[in-house]
Amino acid sequence: MRTWLLALALLGAGPAWSQAGDAPDDAAARFDRMSEQEKAQLRERLRQYKALPLDEQARLQANVARWRALPPEEKERVRQNLQAFQQLSPDERQKLLAQWRDFQSLTPEQRQQLRQQMREYLRANPERRRQMLENLREWRSMSREQREQMRERLREMREKRGR
Repeated sequence: MRTWLLALALLGAGPAWSQAGDAPDDAAARFDRMSEQEKAQLRERLRQYKALPLDEQARLQANVARWRALPPEEKERVRQNLQAFQQLSPDERQKLLAQWRDFQSLTPEQRQQLRQQMREYLRANPERRRQMLENLREWRSMSREQREQMRERLREMREKRGR
């Protein structure tokens, strides 16, 4: 039983396992406090993990290690970005994922060049950079309903421009 508890702690499976660096006894105690449904979900995740090829398991372990090494501010930024992504409409998510896949298909040199062009653009346009950061702060402070209203207004504006 200890082996799979350690594996679940390594995987960071769910909120009950979010405390990185817990001692195995702490993880076991938290497991004992979980509902049967939560335990069943964790067992299923472990089965899925063990069914993965070893290279995929190693990739997941490396991702967990990278996550644990992040400073708290960076973890919070990642959580906010994930939450914002999850609040996108399915179409918007698909478009964003397609753009990400396009970016990933670039060579490392092309990606670096694109990053450099963006940095240069933002340096050359400090007002645009300031505005982008302000827009991001404002977006993050909006409620889900406010964000959806903003998305709808942007869609309407795009449609009017497209006519």
